[in-house]
Amino acid sequence: MNKILCCATALLTVIAVALPAASALSAEESDWKSLKKETKRNKIDVRAGETLGMLVGTSEKAAELYESSYGFASFDNLKLGLGVTAGGGKGVAVDNKTGEHTYMEMGTVGVGASLGAQKYQVIFLFQDSKSFRNFVDKGWQADASANAAAWESGVNKQTSFVNGVAIYQMTDGGLMLNADIAGTKYWKDGNLNE
Repeated sequence: MNKILCCATALLTVIAVALPAASALSAEESDWKSLKKETKRNKIDVRAGETLGMLVGTSEKAAELYESSYGFASFDNLKLGLGVTAGGGKGVAVDNKTGEHTYMEMGTVGVGASLGAQKYQVIFLFQDSKSFRNFVDKGWQADASANAAAWESGVNKQTSFVNGVAIYQMTDGGLMLNADIAGTKYWKDGNLNE
């Protein structure tokens, strides 16, 4: 009986010592996850700022639309193709009035005669609160008629919003001509908005 009592006491001592250590480890793990999320959000914000700066620096019309916009969203995307195309990326939607940032994801899948990889950014400018909130709160899926076009002289100049939204697609080299975003879906990132 004495051996059992000694063993039980020793076990309780080990548990009493281990619980705070496990709790500290759990707190450190939580801090690490928080830091990792914050780093991802910062990276997305920096890239969005760079892309927006490139857009408004390249196109006077886009700069005018941005100045009058309620908000914007910017996404980095990588599209791969080998008969079937698939792509995905992350981005942020920013309310210009409040400064609120909502982190989002995008994805696309399609079938076509494509081979290779394409990295690009998509920028949405929103005319009003309604178009911005619909995009952020409900997500958005580009239909077959959705496309982004370059705004250089002589190429499909857009001077206003269409259905409350203006869409631009860019590479690091500049605006893309007649880039297709059909079949791409956008939604809130459940992880980065926690």
